[in-house]
Amino acid sequence: MNDKTLRIDINSDMGEGYGPWKMGDDEAILDIVTSANVACGLHAGDPEIMAATFAQAKARGVAVGAHPGFPDLWGFGRRVIPHTTGEIERFVAYQVGAAVALSNYAGHPITFVKAHGALGNLTQTDPEVAKAIAKAVKAVDPKLVCVTFAGGLMIPIANDMGLETRAEVFADRAYTEAGHLVHRKEPGAVLHDVEFAAQRMLRMVQAGGIETVSGRMLPVHIDTICVHSDTPGAISMARILRTTLEASGVQVSAFGGGTC
Repeated sequence: MNDKTLRIDINSDMGEGYGPWKMGDDEAILDIVTSANVACGLHAGDPEIMAATFAQAKARGVAVGAHPGFPDLWGFGRRVIPHTTGEIERFVAYQVGAAVALSNYAGHPITFVKAHGALGNLTQTDPEVAKAIAKAVKAVDPKLVCVTFAGGLMIPIANDMGLETRAEVFADRAYTEAGHLVHRKEPGAVLHDVEFAAQRMLRMVQAGGIETVSGRMLPVHIDTICVHSDTPGAISMARILRTTLEASGVQVSAFGGGTC
């Protein structure tokens, strides 16, 4: 294979039901993506769902990671709940530990951690939150990779702590001129045109940058693309995204070793 071949991972948030309630079609999207971020029980998920999701990912050869969020089932982890940095370290460690245990139980150990929702968003603006998450990951298992925002604060913070990182962009979300996600309450924050989203991602991967709402390209390194499984049309978006990338010569595969 040509060493210059572009490679990219496609990930999706999974296991985000609770008890008998389900969100998204995890089995269908697992047939498309190469990595799965599995909810750890505090914003969504429970032991039964976690174990089943890890097993389903194993059967399809999909890499798995922990997806810890704020302890906020009612708000699905999309609300900022005030906590000290010490509390953040401990509830992240608690969730990553649960993911380690249940992924081992399923015979498919996690290899990475990606913060969910409001918790993850804070890592773009609050270095103390980014540091707290990185400290929690390192305490549980320093071999775990931190998946975080491309061009974000957490990459150098985690790298300085000796952790590997992977840079992520979002197929179904718009970006501000600063390279941050447009807030979900703003018009146009969530993208629904699957063809537009796929072509935008292809441009970003080929250019090595984040495309803002104005069309400006902000240079960043990109390792993985997220398609939110709860976005309407997620299955179609993920499928067209992968088809578009591969048709243009981009290899879609789970990320491997090496620090960004």
